[in-house]
Amino acid sequence: MAYFPAFIKLDDKKILLVGGGKIAYEKLVHLLDFSEDITIIAQEFSEEMLAKMDALRLNYTKRSYEKGDIAGYSIVVVAVDDIPLQSAIFEESKEYKCLCNAVDSVDYCDFIFPSYIKKDDLTIAVSTSGASPAMAKHLRRYLQELIPESIGGFLEEMRALRKRFPKGKERMKMLDEKAKKYIESWSK
Repeated sequence: MAYFPAFIKLDDKKILLVGGGKIAYEKLVHLLDFSEDITIIAQEFSEEMLAKMDALRLNYTKRSYEKGDIAGYSIVVVAVDDIPLQSAIFEESKEYKCLCNAVDSVDYCDFIFPSYIKKDDLTIAVSTSGASPAMAKHLRRYLQELIPESIGGFLEEMRALRKRFPKGKERMKMLDEKAKKYIESWSK
């Protein structure tokens, strides 16, 4: 199955992460690129996870997931090896109308985590719809090497130009040319 690529604004979305191990930590780090409104529930937490949660003052609870914990969340990420729990949380997410991701269990996912590049305002996502996360990872690394460090400054300049000039064909043409020239300059 193919996944529709979408970028979701997380500003007003509460996220629940279930799990406290290595994979949960990786998901937490990815989520933190986009939001800090994250609550974590796990029976045990790795030292790395505890340090990150304490440093950022994230809300977390050391206990098993309980039915109903999902209430009030827009997104739940289940990062535990317990397949029956993944299934149960996925089914419960339908009741609460929140999106669910169960790590390594695409049958229990409304969305998947793509391999992505984040440099300032630029975000590029790469997905193989679960066919080969390794391929997505290596393609991401390849693309990451192509993007210059100056991308953040360029995007700030483009944002300012979009605000300064009125909408219309002239603005669109000018911005398109500027973006084209910037990308062409990468190979020089």
